[in-house]
Amino acid sequence: MTDVTSGAAAPGKQRTRAKPFSAFEWMLAGRYLRARRKEGFISVIAGFSFIGIMLGVATLIIVMAVMNGFRKDLFAKILGLNGHVIAHKIGEPFSDYADIAKRIEAVMGVKAAIPLIEGQVMVSSAVQATGGLVRGISEASLQKLPLVWNNVQAGTLKGFDGQRSIAIGQRLANELRVTAGDTITLVSPRGATTPFGTAPRSRPYKIGAVFELGMSEYDRMMVFMPLEEAQRYFSKGQQVDVLEIIVDDPEAVDRFAEEIRRAAGPTIQVSDWRQRNETFFTVLEVERNVMFIILSLIVLVAALNIISGLMMLVKDKGRDIAILRTMGATKGAIMRVFLITGASIGIVGTLAGFVLGVVFCWNLEPIRQFVAWVTNTQIFDPQVYYLNKLPADINPHETGAIVLMAMVISVLATLYPSWRASRLDPVEALRYE
Repeated sequence: MTDVTSGAAAPGKQRTRAKPFSAFEWMLAGRYLRARRKEGFISVIAGFSFIGIMLGVATLIIVMAVMNGFRKDLFAKILGLNGHVIAHKIGEPFSDYADIAKRIEAVMGVKAAIPLIEGQVMVSSAVQATGGLVRGISEASLQKLPLVWNNVQAGTLKGFDGQRSIAIGQRLANELRVTAGDTITLVSPRGATTPFGTAPRSRPYKIGAVFELGMSEYDRMMVFMPLEEAQRYFSKGQQVDVLEIIVDDPEAVDRFAEEIRRAAGPTIQVSDWRQRNETFFTVLEVERNVMFIILSLIVLVAALNIISGLMMLVKDKGRDIAILRTMGATKGAIMRVFLITGASIGIVGTLAGFVLGVVFCWNLEPIRQFVAWVTNTQIFDPQVYYLNKLPADINPHETGAIVLMAMVISVLATLYPSWRASRLDPVEALRYE
């Protein structure tokens, strides 16, 4: 009869050798995974290793998805309200903005050039007063900002230019305890010049619309005013402060900046969104990379549990290994048996962690709301984290890299114990049996 482990053949029959990773090796590895009662401690270690790998992979996927979601949402909110490229005049009034805007919009890849006036004001109602940022903008330009135009909660932005009304954020409206149709007062420190100094300018405005952008900082401070009214209010005459330029691909803004600069002329200075928010996005990227490194240690610790569990299994199965070797099992066959045993824990744990992480990300906001309800606390306060919900964006390439990394670590963790098992001397193992 032929020996399935190594190929030791009965007399008179042709000698055969089992192929690597044969059914016998898988069967033996499966038996070692199902530890008997007296080997229960080894089974417990294998269980902890499985749970550790699963939780490590799931945690990595969830955290990286949340970090990606934060970046994507902040990116969408910031670039949905602000231009991708900012152009302003150097050393002279910006009164020829209409001609310059036409030249810039003729550049291939530029969607719009929006003239703006910006100014800090104090916003007050009958019950409250707070700071605000006024943006003077035309109705046609507002239509080019879907983040604002499509998120009106009360009132309307239609006919915005023809009315002496303003649009404010939902959080600002709540703070002032007003809504569409009410009147608030804007106070600017840059008012008329008198013999006694500059007098603040105070003027009441009706609220024409209340919008909600989903970013607390903008919803709490932003006030939109018709461009011509802003020119009168801030005494700008026929000038604007800047042109905010929107391009097709914000990630490739570098290649647009030089063409815009040439089209605008030598008196125009140009800066893009990366330069204006460089520190903010750099901090997000550094935090994301550091979190990945730290959380990867969870997978590494679980892999060390696989090593310790396999080492104990090899020691416990020394007699069995010796008998298999004397029956003709090769060193490679023994090594593959324990390789399959350890790698099965890591690979199955990785796949379970992948499923757990993806399902958790799909239900992240309901889970956050449930935990907040159970603990009666506010988790991820919008005042601190800027966003009014917890985002999650699963990157397929990044998730695949996490799964691949966990599988590779799991397989590598089995190599040394498997090698030790294959190097076991049958004579020494059976000497005292």
